Amino acid sequence: MHVVILAEFASPSGGAEKVAVESARGLAELGLRVTYVQGVAGPVDPLLDHRNVTRIGLDLPDVWARNPVAAAAAGIWHARSARALQDALRRLPVAPDVVHVHQWTRSLSPAIFPVLLAAGAPVVLTLHDYFLACPNGVHYRFDAGEPCSLAPMSAACILAPCDAKSRLHKLVRVARTAAARRAVSGRGLHVVHVCDASRARMGTMLGGYGLTHHRVDNPVRVAPGAPAAPEAGDAVAYVGRLTREKGADLVAAAAHQAGLTALFVGTGPLEAELRAMPGVELLGWRSPEAVQAELRHRARALAAPSRWYETGPLTVYEALAAGIPVVASDRSGAAEKVLDGTSGFVVPPEPAALTAAFAKLADDARVAAMGRAAHARYWAAPMTIARHAEASAALYAGLRRTPRDAMQQEPAGIAAERPALHPL
Repeated sequence: MHVVILAEFASPSGGAEKVAVESARGLAELGLRVTYVQGVAGPVDPLLDHRNVTRIGLDLPDVWARNPVAAAAAGIWHARSARALQDALRRLPVAPDVVHVHQWTRSLSPAIFPVLLAAGAPVVLTLHDYFLACPNGVHYRFDAGEPCSLAPMSAACILAPCDAKSRLHKLVRVARTAAARRAVSGRGLHVVHVCDASRARMGTMLGGYGLTHHRVDNPVRVAPGAPAAPEAGDAVAYVGRLTREKGADLVAAAAHQAGLTALFVGTGPLEAELRAMPGVELLGWRSPEAVQAELRHRARALAAPSRWYETGPLTVYEALAAGIPVVASDRSGAAEKVLDGTSGFVVPPEPAALTAAFAKLADDARVAAMGRAAHARYWAAPMTIARHAEASAALYAGLRRTPRDAMQQEPAGIAAERPALHPL
């Protein structure tokens, strides 16, 4: 089987590209032929150095590196990316059996979907976020600091000043979402959800667009080993971008109230605010190996109190695999992997609830028991790269046995495929 994996980067700087790279490696080790198509030129992860992996670079500009007008136009519909991708697919020595997309918003744009959906192979898109449904991608009101309750692309949604940047930025994203929806509607796209909550939520948001929904866990790159000793730690750890929607400020305040150090690994817009708070340590970015070592040495628990409906934060699964309890937001997909009171706590992302959970971490015996439970539960059904690859390969095999819609034909031209830019 030949699988084409499409992502905008080939070196992990976030969860989506990390999953893309690790998935490519897992499939290659399973014996599948993998072509990794990289949108933006840049570093390449050593995991892609495998005899069964071929990498193709499209050398597209990152939208964030362009001037605002060019970035807006390319973000809505980047014809160059569609032409480059179409050319790359035509040059493949062996036609793909499946194309799997992990990222498309930074350089590729909705323009790639007509090309892929007309290429003759099933097309799969992993929904690491909500961009196919929601203009700002996280179904969150940055203006109100809470999850969005509006129907995506409704009149109320379009008028809401919910974007993290500006109203103008929101309008560009509305146009992009409209373009993406029109490009995939009724065309036989398969979407993969990485948590049960995302599948339920997105199924409602995207009803009527002819999508087929599937469920596959993200891979977690953690080697088996002895569980950590979290009862010896002195801090509540937070790993990731330091933002309000991910609850970094909640961790700092609640840890101080509970008498614990708040240990932050990462950077972000809240860095200066957190640095001024008592009992906070900021370590900046660290390599994955350094993060694991720091967690094993310092963490009584990992905290992930997202205010938004986060789909599958990998750091939570990595902590559980190491035998470190997790305090997870009840809005996050990670909560599905935490047994409340046994391997950690599942709480609403609110100061009082988080403080109460952190206060329970003062009990060494309880923390030790939760750590052992976290380790045992994770390794009873580990989310390894190999298991992820097996689940993905089974999905692909099933799609190959399903006849494609007869309407899928070679596009007459990239410009002809450009959809009208109005909400559906």
